[in-house]
Amino acid sequence: MKSAKLKNKKIEIVDVPKPTLKDFGAIIKVIGCGLCGSDLVKIKHSTPQNEDKIVLGHEVVGIIDEIKSSENKFKKGDVVALSHHYPCMDKKNCQYCNNGSYSMCPTFKKSNIYPNGFSEYIFVNQNHLKYNIYKMNKDLSYDQMAFLEPLSCCVRAIRRAGFSYEDKNNSTHNSLVIGLGSIGLLMLKGLKAFNVNAFGFDISSKRMQNALIHGFCFDEEKKYDVVFLTAGNSKAIDTALNYVIDGGKIIVFSSVENDFAGFKNNEIYYRELSVISSYSPAIADLELSAKLLNEKIVDVKNISTHYTLDNLSQAVNDSFNNDVFKAYIEI
Repeated sequence: MKSAKLKNKKIEIVDVPKPTLKDFGAIIKVIGCGLCGSDLVKIKHSTPQNEDKIVLGHEVVGIIDEIKSSENKFKKGDVVALSHHYPCMDKKNCQYCNNGSYSMCPTFKKSNIYPNGFSEYIFVNQNHLKYNIYKMNKDLSYDQMAFLEPLSCCVRAIRRAGFSYEDKNNSTHNSLVIGLGSIGLLMLKGLKAFNVNAFGFDISSKRMQNALIHGFCFDEEKKYDVVFLTAGNSKAIDTALNYVIDGGKIIVFSSVENDFAGFKNNEIYYRELSVISSYSPAIADLELSAKLLNEKIVDVKNISTHYTLDNLSQAVNDSFNNDVFKAYIEI
């Protein structure tokens, strides 16, 4: 079968054996997979020493081709979307799961699909079936289904900001998303689903215009009680500090190239700011993400540009050059 492989920072499509079902789990025939910004970071910072350990592609949509499970959640032929990592959920012995820091769990960091999302078939184990895989509404297009994992990351960030999906008072809050790439737009749509007043800013007028098409504007006269940093640029830190209210929250949802850049201690201290990071979703966030997509509460139509697996390297180059908003790879 065809599968993507990283070599010298370049994508190659190679022929590898199709995974087999030897134990509990499933073989999924991949329909498509979104190209995540984290895939680009992995490619950019790859070395000859770590290339073989890098797993690309995790925003997967597929059809269950074979299954062997102790549960009856799925059957052959089900159309599903999935995520790649799961925590151990052993709250007695894992301090991270006990504290709700699921993405810090060692099991979470080690678990993954095999061989990668940019493959014709993948193997998922019993824990993937239990925690990470969801049947999707067939009224959705496949590229819409592929937003399950990235939307769940946004849901996690919104919850870490203190918002509950069930809270009717969220409309009293004004939030600003800085960085309006695909994940920034998704964050805006997630905030809207949580009934939070959501505004967006980007240094790119093209991205600002795109956000406006989706119903999100920017008010430079406002101050915001929660600011989400989705831009991978250290200059966005100053923008966040400029627009957050005293006593407000800044949610860090991106890495930056300049690791020496950061928030000034006294700015945080004297203004009583809360700086909170959010990295990856918990199981409950995936569950809510599936609901928001399946019930079309979050609309992700017409966001993705389609590429074939053989053109994955072109999708990567176009994404690096900002020539495409969101790449979706048809397998």
